[in-house]
Formats: sequence, structure tokens, C-alpha cells
Amino acid sequence: MMKRQNTQPEICLIFPCYNEEEVLPDLLQVLHSLDLGVPMRFLFVDDGSQDDTLRILKEACLLDDRIACLSLSRNFGHQVAVGAGLKHATGDIVAVLDADLQDPPELLKKFIQKWQEGYDVVYGIRSNRKESWFLRMCYSSFYRLLDRTANIQIPKDAGDFALMDRKVVDVLRSMSEHNQFVRGLRGWIGFKQIGIKYARPARHAGKPSYNIRRLTRLALDGLLSFSSAPLRLSAWLGLGSAFLGFCYLVYALITFMSGKNLPPGWTSTVVLILFLGGIQLIVLGILGEYLGRIFDEVKGRPHYILNERAGWLSDSL
Repeated sequence: MMKRQNTQPEICLIFPCYNEEEVLPDLLQVLHSLDLGVPMRFLFVDDGSQDDTLRILKEACLLDDRIACLSLSRNFGHQVAVGAGLKHATGDIVAVLDADLQDPPELLKKFIQKWQEGYDVVYGIRSNRKESWFLRMCYSSFYRLLDRTANIQIPKDAGDFALMDRKVVDVLRSMSEHNQFVRGLRGWIGFKQIGIKYARPARHAGKPSYNIRRLTRLALDGLLSFSSAPLRLSAWLGLGSAFLGFCYLVYALITFMSGKNLPPGWTSTVVLILFLGGIQLIVLGILGEYLGRIFDEVKGRPHYILNERAGWLSDSL
């Protein structure tokens, strides 16, 4: 693998934010003392926060000319905020980190070393999560299910925390799909990639913005965007229900030909109706999810609406 000639690249760190007023002062302090050995810029994307997040970020832009802020008109979602950051990021390499300090910024030194060795994407692998056992079980199950069903290789236990070369960022920026799953798109585009394990600490302050509903939505985006397994599952469910119906038909014929008295049949009829009706609703639900995504793409609406910019991005207005 050829090493890169550029030993002093400029790096842009992207932080999507939603109601992060409690953790931002500590994060800004960490960034103020951060030394990665290369020129740095910081880009914060305020995803429609309802607290003082935007005010804190605008004040930080005035105090440090390396900081810029994008403000979206409402909450469009974490993945959309990441996409907005990638679209406006500058520099030779770009890194995506959570604003809650669960992605250690100092670990980027190792990421940069791997980039200098020739890797185009360096991503973090969460080897230890300081979260509840239920969430850890859900995350682990999701990544392993995605690994078995996806039509591409998506690293297990790897989130959005990653460093990417400019050419990778340019490819991601060119993708126009609405239901984006960034870590999946990152795997889909290929190039030379490597993971680095790290212990993911607990959230530094504040409350996580991801609840069960948001996590379920993200999991569905990942499964439906990179796998046709749900469609195949619906076909197998249909075949399975048809096979069970055939077996019951054979049983009914044998019972009739043997001369036995047939039961009134109310219970078996209700069971069959409920079973087949449930299968049909599951299949329709799966098809509806795919059709809903097609509908989102056909409408052609923008991924987000920009409210304002601050810091070094204001020069591009």
C-alpha cells in the first residue's frame, strides 16, 4: 500500500448537534486543547435544537475562527445532519464525530496515521459500550442481522465515527437518496478501509437524543437500504402459509374419506383466517416500507433546509 505524500493535510471535524447545550462547553474546551499535528477546522450542524445549542455555537464561532456552524430550519434527523456537514466540509480529510464526547477526538491521531499509510476510510469499532444491557443487546443484534442480510459488507459495531479522504466525501456528497444510512453508504462506495477498536465511554453530559423510536427508524433505514431480505422473507411467509393450508386440506380430505364425523369447523376456520390475515398484513407492511422510500425519492424534496451559517462558512454566503 502506497503511503501518502501529504503529511500535513487539513482536517475538518463534523459534529451533528441536537439539544446539546449541556455538553457543548466541555466539548469546546476539549477541542480548544486538541492537537492532532495537522491544521484543523470544526463544523457544527445544529439540527433544529430547541435549547441554547445554536446560541452557544454562534458565540464559539466569534471566539475561534476555526469553528463554523450550520443551522437547519428544523430537526431533520441525525443522518441528514451528517450529510449536511459532509456537503459543506472543507479540507483534505473529513471526520464525523458525535457531539456528546462518546467519540474521543484524540483518537483521530491514530485515524490520521492510518490515512497517511494509504487508507481512504478509517472508522471506529465500538468494542465496549457504556450503555444499558438492553441497548447493547439491540445494537449487537442489529449489526449482526445487517451483516447477514446486507448485499454489501458493512462492518459490525461501527458507527458514524470515521475519518474519510476527500475523494470519499465527494462521492458521498453526490448521492441524492433521502433515507440515508451513512455507515452503510460508506461501506458501499468501497475504497481502502480499516477499522480501529476503541472503548466507547458513557455520554459526557445531557440526555441522548436517540430514543427507541429513532433507533428503530435508523435500523429500518439500514436494513431496507442495503438488503432485499425483507422482500424475500415476505415470499417465504407466503409459501409457508400456502404449505400449511395445503396440509390442512390433505387432513380434511383424509378425515372425510375415512368416514369420521367432521367437527363444525368454526375454530379451525377462525384460526386460518387470522393466520393468513396476519401473514398478508406483514407482507403489505414490508412492501409499504419499500414503496414509502420510493415515494420519498420521487417527490424530489431537498434533504434539509438551511436556516443560517456562522463562522468561516459565513464567508461563502
